[in-house]
Amino acid sequence: MRTVSLTVSQLRFTNKAFWRNPTQAFFIFAFPLIFLVIFTALLGNNTVSIGARSFKESTYYVAAMAAFGVVTACFNNMAIATAFLRETGVLKRVDGTPMPPLSYLAARILHSLAVAVVLVAVTVVFGRAAYSVALPGGTTLVEFVVMLVVGAATFCALGLALSSAIPNADAAAPMVNAVILPLLFLSGTFIPFGNATPSWILWVARVFPVRHFAVGLQAGFLGTPFDWVDVAVVAAWGAFGLALAVRFFSWEPRR
Repeated sequence: MRTVSLTVSQLRFTNKAFWRNPTQAFFIFAFPLIFLVIFTALLGNNTVSIGARSFKESTYYVAAMAAFGVVTACFNNMAIATAFLRETGVLKRVDGTPMPPLSYLAARILHSLAVAVVLVAVTVVFGRAAYSVALPGGTTLVEFVVMLVVGAATFCALGLALSSAIPNADAAAPMVNAVILPLLFLSGTFIPFGNATPSWILWVARVFPVRHFAVGLQAGFLGTPFDWVDVAVVAAWGAFGLALAVRFFSWEPRR
């Protein structure tokens, strides 16, 4: 019970610290919307085919940028912030307090989950207002929420795992972007897959979780079939990331 109470207290502190840095908060929420506006301005009147069905690319990009926002809020920010806090000695000081390590890490993960949910809601509302995108409802909404929560938790775990491999704070952003940006392109997030997409790109997309996560979210907007295999693949990557984080996570600076 004490661990839960301390987790809630730390979650409140983490949330206050986040919103007291309005510049950071603004760009976390604005970044996916900026990309959404740019992509739809360039390609929004075109169509993208998935199976036998065709959709406006503006609809496709609302779902894609929602997925992109979750990856950014959970994977990128978790990895970069954790590496920075470790190298500046904050994690070492936290580890020296009576607070259980689980409470501290759980609070940061729960905060990232909450930010991801709000970010998706903002993206969806903007997509509805600007591009008349249909909103998921009923069973589709339940499936959408399940994929959102599983995906956000997975990318938080993978971000924690990657932070263990980052040697210093200066290397955090370049390493994280070097990992995630190619996967975003190779998963059809920025450029929809077509009939001419090379088979090796399709193979890479099937292996890593970004594509499965994006496809799961897209089902809520496009009406494409929802496959629980996508949820299972994303969850498996989350378990893998958690195992790596438990094994290699360090509270001590590398210096």
